[in-house]
Amino acid sequence: MKNIKRTLAALLIVMVGPAVAYAGPVNVNTADAETISAELKGVGITKALAIVEFREANGPFKSPEDLAMVKGIGERTVEINREFILLNSTASKLK
Repeated sequence: MKNIKRTLAALLIVMVGPAVAYAGPVNVNTADAETISAELKGVGITKALAIVEFREANGPFKSPEDLAMVKGIGERTVEINREFILLNSTASKLK
């Protein structure tokens, strides 16, 4: 019975893990805070709100690195999400 519980727990982790780790492309110059927090890894609602407030106060981001100017967003967060950060209305990803 113990082995069955362990197997089921491992299976659950395998099935849920990728869904939790998923990040998707998001235009940080147009998206709302909820969308940003849902799509970028390591960016919760507080950081996403800071991104939106910074954008509204300073204008659109010109490069993914500009996000590191937002309080609470570091270079590591930018690197983790680089392929998912969009800056314009086209669907192309910036690298």
